[in-house]
Amino acid sequence: MTFMQVIEFKTSRYNDVNELVNGWMRETEGKRTATHAVMTSDRDRPGSYLEIVEFPSYDAAMANSNLPETGKFAARMNELCDEPPVFHNLDVMRDESL
Repeated sequence: MTFMQVIEFKTSRYNDVNELVNGWMRETEGKRTATHAVMTSDRDRPGSYLEIVEFPSYDAAMANSNLPETGKFAARMNELCDEPPVFHNLDVMRDESL
């Protein structure tokens, strides 16, 4: 079953977060289990963002979380955020192309 993780965060340092994501992508090339990611900003709440990350399964997401590079990423992400990120762990119940 496909699994999605939504990371909700607030930061005044978005450019630094973006560079952090770019670095994580380089460092995990060929190792990461994430298959798709979308970064969004909330038009109604400046400085608020959601990153939506897709995995083939919950187990694949946990394998990705256990990568040393992901641990380093999470620690730095906490430093760049104005408050701790909130993680939403979601099993996909329906998936349709419209």
